[in-house]
Amino acid sequence: MGGKSILAAYELSKVDRNAPTLRELTLEKVREAIFQGYFKPGSRLVERTLCDLLGVSRTVVREVLRQLEAEGLVGNVPHQGPVVAVLDAAKVREIYEIRALLEAHAARACAEQADEATFVRLKEIRVVIEQAFEQADFSRVLEYTGRFYETMFVGGGKHVTLEIVNSLNARINRLRFRTISAPHRRDESNREMRALMDALLRRDGQAAFEACMAHVERAAQVALDSIAQETAQPGE
Repeated sequence: MGGKSILAAYELSKVDRNAPTLRELTLEKVREAIFQGYFKPGSRLVERTLCDLLGVSRTVVREVLRQLEAEGLVGNVPHQGPVVAVLDAAKVREIYEIRALLEAHAARACAEQADEATFVRLKEIRVVIEQAFEQADFSRVLEYTGRFYETMFVGGGKHVTLEIVNSLNARINRLRFRTISAPHRRDESNREMRALMDALLRRDGQAAFEACMAHVERAAQVALDSIAQETAQPGE
């Protein structure tokens, strides 16, 4: 059979752009395992062990570890190899300072500029978040909290600012998972976010700015307290 007939018989279908690759699925699983504390800060990430746990090749594991290192979730220690990055209090404080400034300004812009469809979407997302909190489904809380902020940034026209925040997204989500799953944080977080939502709906830019700033500052304190307890020596 000639080349032309082979080509004629072959139907080329479009690539499903929405289908996650094996690498993406593996990356998501390892990232979530770090967020949830399955892999503890400072623990080694041994390639062979990860291959066995996840059922993927070393090539995939190495690509995932390189990506996680770029995201700041994994470090590379001489003579040890890849390890889960240890949370440094000074860096954590700086991340929250960046968040507070960027998110508060985005909240102000959203309150003053967003269309009604944005507010409808924000309210819908908040319903999902509160339901997820009730069910202690922290992965879902994390996912929809990200959607809330993305909608708020876009609604305020802060596209470049969103890109900056997204560059820190992995580290932000690691800390966010820690705070949303902290004891007694559910009611406190919902109360703070309701204040923000109320200010947005009233189109009160200054109140939205202040509510967002207060929420992030409180989350920072919860995260820093958690890290301090984790690193404290027994008996101190």
